Amino acid sequence: MVSGGGHAPAIGIDLGTTYSCVAVWKHDRIQIITNDQGNRTTQSCVAFNESERLVGDGAKNQIARNPANTRLIGRRFSEVMVQEDIKLWPFRVREGNIDMPKIVVTHKGHEQQFYTEEISSMVLSKMKEVAEAYIVPAYFNDSQRQATKDAAAIAGLNVLRIINEPTAAATAYAVDNNLSFTGKKNVLIFDLGGGTFDVSLLTIDGVGKFEVKAVAGDTHLGGEDFDNRMVNYCVDDFNKKWNKDLRGNQRALGRLKVACEKAKRILSYATEAPIELDVLSKVEACLEDADMNKGDVDEVILVGGSTRLLKVQRMLQEFFYGKEPCKNINPDEAVAYGAAVMAAKLSGETSKIVKQLMLMDVTPLSLGLQVKGELMSVVIPRNTPIPTKKTETFVTTIDNQSAMKMMVYQGERTRSADNYLLGSFRISGIPPAPKGVGKVEDCFEIDDNGILTVTSKIVATGKTKSLTVTNLSGRLSKQEIEKMVKDAEKFKLEDQEYKRKAEAYNALEDCIYALKNKIKRNDITPKVLKNIQYAIDDTMKWLSNVKGAAVDEIESKKEYLEFISGLAFFH
Repeated sequence: MVSGGGHAPAIGIDLGTTYSCVAVWKHDRIQIITNDQGNRTTQSCVAFNESERLVGDGAKNQIARNPANTRLIGRRFSEVMVQEDIKLWPFRVREGNIDMPKIVVTHKGHEQQFYTEEISSMVLSKMKEVAEAYIVPAYFNDSQRQATKDAAAIAGLNVLRIINEPTAAATAYAVDNNLSFTGKKNVLIFDLGGGTFDVSLLTIDGVGKFEVKAVAGDTHLGGEDFDNRMVNYCVDDFNKKWNKDLRGNQRALGRLKVACEKAKRILSYATEAPIELDVLSKVEACLEDADMNKGDVDEVILVGGSTRLLKVQRMLQEFFYGKEPCKNINPDEAVAYGAAVMAAKLSGETSKIVKQLMLMDVTPLSLGLQVKGELMSVVIPRNTPIPTKKTETFVTTIDNQSAMKMMVYQGERTRSADNYLLGSFRISGIPPAPKGVGKVEDCFEIDDNGILTVTSKIVATGKTKSLTVTNLSGRLSKQEIEKMVKDAEKFKLEDQEYKRKAEAYNALEDCIYALKNKIKRNDITPKVLKNIQYAIDDTMKWLSNVKGAAVDEIESKKEYLEFISGLAFFH
């Protein structure tokens, strides 16, 4: 197929951890494109040997294979989960520049190293067709999305938009039903693939409007984790029986993993109960974030090959009071199907059902700036529909302040240091003015692809400075995002106390500032002035030395200053 405009067909690619799929919008319907082996899905793996490089299904029989592992894309080499995964992979991973993982292979007798984006680009190239839209997990942050776009650029693909997997699956569901339902439907997308788990709750109406209400997920729950658990069990059992550890033998690990994958497919009904708890907790979290209960869900859509496990299906049916999950859509193809529909819309397709579609996605974590007291001031709250644009005004905190440092954070904690720093920049040139007079407007804008741009403007002069978050400032994994959400709930009381304390400190500093200005503007006797100045100096000294003061203690200091001030200016 030909890339670009004109009459080129709209194509969607699902770049999966274990399998990938490509679909095309043609003759007013979606067609799944089969690969050169006649299969509707293609193995997301690359194998290197002495004579050639094999990609896709041709690589699946290679024991020491190199998956185009989307668990690595946009991730740091030093991340704990990456280090844990490395122990189980039948290939080597080495630290590259700026903590980026590099896959090490031997090809034609020489050692070669590839970044994950390069390996992923090989799979994208294998899909043969030019992608007009392709998919990332719902919890991918800006850096991971950027890394995926980089992989597409390496493969020579022209990407119109990145959309989340569950949203694409919901699109497939709506189109499959020809948007024939009346009123609104709450649809829960349960996406359990090879390496990731996403759950999203969307509201769809009969005129093509999609609104994402909430998202949740788990970066390390999927078919590969079932396989890895079996591999670990077998390795430990082998070690006990033969006193030999297979973890140092990559070829043996590769063979064992293939055998475990086959066993899982044959014995899929035997999935154990511990998996249920992890999955259902995410479903419950998604319902809570969307302010819905189980009875509000009209449909449960299964996406991802791992949802074929009978245990998973039964578990969901029991959880939703006997409601049987929808099985009308092939779980391996739903994402590519929906992506192709969205690509058709973006490329100007005039089909009635495509023209009707209107997608409203959400941002998975809150975004904001660090303000006085090391607090995070949220500008865009979590689960805000995107694209979005919001502006907040911030004021100077000291007299004649000429510059501000903007530190952009992502997360749910009250204290900025407990969140993830996306990037920072400094804007200077604020005209001299008393504290609180100088103003800077900060605009947060998230585009259709979920990419964030922050622009600061000095109100008095119109001078601006911008930051577009890139992967150079570090990456945030899905696992870290999930941990942030959990921590926000776990430390809710602690965060509330921290906020009270920070606000009390700020109020005390403001009181000192106001009292200093007051004695400048009023005629008072030297004795009274001396007493006030002593109280101010004593309080400032206490502020600079005290650590861990209670809120009551801080507030009592402020009340004392107000009392001294009242006595002085009352007479």
